[in-house]
Amino acid sequence: MKGQSMSAAKPLWKSFLRFLAPLMLSNALQSLFGTVSNVYLGQMIGIDALASVSVFFPVMFFLFAFVMGLSTGATVLIGQAYGAGEQGRIKLIVGTTLAIGLLLSIAIALIGGIFSRQLMMMLATPADILDQASAYARIMLLTMPLGFVFLLMTAMIRGVGDALTPLLALALSTAIGLILTPMLIRGSFGLPAAGITSPAWAAAIANALTLVALAAYLLRRKHALAPDAALLRHLRLNRVVLGQILGIGLPSAIGMVVMAIAELVLLGLVNGFGSNATAAYGAVNQVMGYTQFTAMSISIAVSILGAQAVGRGDRAGLDGIVRTGLAFNIVLTGGLVALIYLAPRAVLGIFITDDTVLELAKSLLNIALWSSVPFGLATVFSGAMRAAGVALTPMLLAVFAIMAIELPSAVILSRTIGLQGVWAAYPIVFCAMFLLQMGYYLLVWRKRTIRRLT
Repeated sequence: MKGQSMSAAKPLWKSFLRFLAPLMLSNALQSLFGTVSNVYLGQMIGIDALASVSVFFPVMFFLFAFVMGLSTGATVLIGQAYGAGEQGRIKLIVGTTLAIGLLLSIAIALIGGIFSRQLMMMLATPADILDQASAYARIMLLTMPLGFVFLLMTAMIRGVGDALTPLLALALSTAIGLILTPMLIRGSFGLPAAGITSPAWAAAIANALTLVALAAYLLRRKHALAPDAALLRHLRLNRVVLGQILGIGLPSAIGMVVMAIAELVLLGLVNGFGSNATAAYGAVNQVMGYTQFTAMSISIAVSILGAQAVGRGDRAGLDGIVRTGLAFNIVLTGGLVALIYLAPRAVLGIFITDDTVLELAKSLLNIALWSSVPFGLATVFSGAMRAAGVALTPMLLAVFAIMAIELPSAVILSRTIGLQGVWAAYPIVFCAMFLLQMGYYLLVWRKRTIRRLT
């Protein structure tokens, strides 16, 4: 109800954890399908199939960054409307988000489906896997509307404080996809053999079936995001709402893209030290991905729960959510970091079998792993500001840290102290991000009056 603080019903940390736990499981499921699908392709078809799918990754990342940005903007607005008790406003935001998502994904499907081969050629795909990569890209792009709608819906449902329904939907979709992929590769049970395109077709079918089940579930539960007549009436572009969504979402998407480009630059520096350094880079990044994934999940929870507090006009509640997010980062992200430090060889040994590479990766992990904690603390502050619709300044601060601090540090230190210098850039930039975001939050943003956008 409007004006009611979350903490009035139960301690804030319990509400936070109840939302965070299924959110973290959902994020884990999203990565599971891609990982296992790659195992299927590599084991059942061969290394060329795995390479063909990998070529599409840059395209998928840019599309994923846009969807994540769009869903971030929509989720903040939905959270504010939900906190204010404005149910009708929620339908308007969801309808506008789905409308722009469908328009763009249909355009991507039509253009990408026709020019998929040319796109793969632009990405300098090796000639021996061009046909396979083009076939996979064509199906992925043609079925993009299903993926867009599925990702947008599961993200927006969280805006009303429901993290369990997206988890169930992702569990169903992942299960269907993992069952269908090997069946399509083999052509089992009367299904046509789809070869390299099997994961793409499996994902499309899984998304379609899950969306039908999700719609039925939401309608039966009379959920705030149920696809009822009221929502269908709002399935059109509202210029004001779209502007608000993009005002929050585009900075988030740009921030993701800048981080990805910076990572490519660092990878180029690492590659200059030889194949062992590259192998160690891959393993250490896999391990750090789990700690950063934990931190990002906490940031999303801060953003959504914070948006609801802004909608209620509960400034004290927002401050409490920030403190809780910081504490969870220290406990969960810091705890995971500590566990990995206790047995780094065992953790890295999951990805590496060569002793020389393992020792190198261990030394690099020791340099960089702890920086996941200040990274997580920085994202709590940026997530809280995003909850009130302020996304541009936190993004600019992050981009400044990457371009003016991380990349120069990596270049200079790699030339002075070697490979370890590249990895030293991670704690340098994450500590800088933490200080910049915290400084702006405490010294500037927190002194301003917060007004909800909806």
